[in-house]
Amino acid sequence: MPEPVIGCLALQGCVDRHRPHIEAAGASFKAVKTAKQFDEIDAFILPGGESTTMLKLIENFDLWDILSQQFAAKPVWGICAGSILLAEIVENPAQKSFGVLPVTAIRNGYGRQLESEIIAVDGYDVSFIRAPILTKPASRVEILHTRNGEPTWIRDGKNMASTFHPELTFDFPSPMHSMFVEIVKKTATA
Repeated sequence: MPEPVIGCLALQGCVDRHRPHIEAAGASFKAVKTAKQFDEIDAFILPGGESTTMLKLIENFDLWDILSQQFAAKPVWGICAGSILLAEIVENPAQKSFGVLPVTAIRNGYGRQLESEIIAVDGYDVSFIRAPILTKPASRVEILHTRNGEPTWIRDGKNMASTFHPELTFDFPSPMHSMFVEIVKKTATA
């Protein structure tokens, strides 16, 4: 089986920092913006950034329907803002989302930029930057890490979300990228 190609939605946010992690985990990386590029990849990363800005760009470029179709068919990992876009419900304030993951995302749940911090998740340093809080996960959701009793890293079948940024740590690959690449490989052979 050839290396899977992981596409990072490159409309806004932290994109290129994922490349060394994805490549070290045994996959190819591609920044993607167009429907034609979406057909060339096996899975998506929705990066950290600003979820409302990403939403505006998705709608301005008329990508909502094609992304919904792609997310139904391919694995997707939402990171920070990306996890907000994947949540079934978004609060603080409410906003449109793809509803891929059965969870509620509370925007800026851990506070403002000044409350950002680095913590270890499974011995690996990750950055919480204006991170959302994930609440009310469906019972089928696998909770991979919690902080203050709330999920920060979850998996639901082929889909994953983390409220933190593992891509900002220069120890390649992160355990999160490794897990996602393994999910993609298993999905491709299923």
